[in-house]
Amino acid sequence: MTDAGGAVAGVAADWLPCSDRALDRGDPLPGTAGLGERWLLVELESGWGRHAFFDSALDPALGARIVARAEEAGIRPLAIRRTRLRAPLRRDQSSWRWALVDARPGTESIRWGRVDDPAELLTLPLNGTAGEPSDAPIYAVCTHARHDQCCAVRGRPVVEALAAVHPELTWECSHLGGDRFAATMVVFPEGLLYGRVGADDAATVVEQHAAGRVVPGLLRGRTSLSTVAQAAEAFARAETGDDRIRAFRVLGEQPHPHGWTVALAHGDDRLTVEVGERLSEPMLSTCAATIAHPVREFVPVSVARS
Repeated sequence: MTDAGGAVAGVAADWLPCSDRALDRGDPLPGTAGLGERWLLVELESGWGRHAFFDSALDPALGARIVARAEEAGIRPLAIRRTRLRAPLRRDQSSWRWALVDARPGTESIRWGRVDDPAELLTLPLNGTAGEPSDAPIYAVCTHARHDQCCAVRGRPVVEALAAVHPELTWECSHLGGDRFAATMVVFPEGLLYGRVGADDAATVVEQHAAGRVVPGLLRGRTSLSTVAQAAEAFARAETGDDRIRAFRVLGEQPHPHGWTVALAHGDDRLTVEVGERLSEPMLSTCAATIAHPVREFVPVSVARS
């Protein structure tokens, strides 16, 4: 229940973390992955404030320039760090690893490099030629506590469980979006963004990814696709039972007064997915939110094969 200004009545008495509230409401996951066709991952081992690049051991002016340069090139920046790294090593970071990730279907790649001065990132070629190519995946779990407490409370057990088994592949990362879906985890190079991941779930995500498959019940979407296309893929997976990462290819999406028509290639077939939308009840979508707002949710209308 909300008052005229949108504030939720009784919040102080009945307050729950945003991820608990979302779970109680059953907020749907499909189509909630923020856009990221290409990514720049930068190792920042210090503590992070609300924005990792602006509030860490990195000079904030330099951090702002790194972020601006990446975003101008259509690249999404993400801070990463190792879990359980001892405090002196975090404080005395002397080199900065980076990764350029292309998450677009058909051009997926990861290239790693290292700089001795973070200012060198301002001259790093962003065209996919720099660094050494790697076939190893990246598992990045949001533990960005200063952005939202749910990210740390729910993300920490996940990243520790993964790091115990896959230490070289696992990273903590900064905000991925969708705090209410914590723990959130992204798998590169495909940019598969998952939500409500538990420690046991993370192991399943890794196993399925190694087999070229996704975990549909936890998948928010592929970041290189529009949110509408993400939802259409999710609805097509539910209809066909096909959980292969590359099972579908987006052919086009057309808006209309009642939603969208999305065409997907599925093997030799063509699927037409009708995607509808609705507005949720007003909600506090993060732990820090004080004003409730509705959010857009996608709903399946039909999936037809032609």
